[in-house]
Amino acid sequence: VQLQASGGGLVQTGGSLRLSCAASGLALSTYPMGWFRQAPGKEREFVAAIIWSAGNTYYAESVKGRFTISRDNAKNTLNLQMNSLKPEDTAVYFCASGPRGAIYTADYNYWGQGTLVTVSS
Repeated sequence: VQLQASGGGLVQTGGSLRLSCAASGLALSTYPMGWFRQAPGKEREFVAAIIWSAGNTYYAESVKGRFTISRDNAKNTLNLQMNSLKPEDTAVYFCASGPRGAIYTADYNYWGQGTLVTVSS
């Protein structure tokens, strides 16, 4: 199973980016999926998650109203639309599948390699 995250880059404050996570060896609808991020010197933190079967989405308070997690069933991809970006959103973003416990804890079976998002002030 491989997850491939992409779409990161450098953007100015207030700008937008769209991250994608493609899977091989796994149908993304098999397990709940999440996005996490890790800034330099900090622990990996929860950003958003989706439970495919119910279509339920969950967000960290810090991104609620600005980020949207979604799925593209045809392409077997997970997306994260990030709007109104702030410098504090700067981090490496990871997609993950198959939570072992609560969806907001960084304890998943499968992880993508991460994509860097840098928001300049």
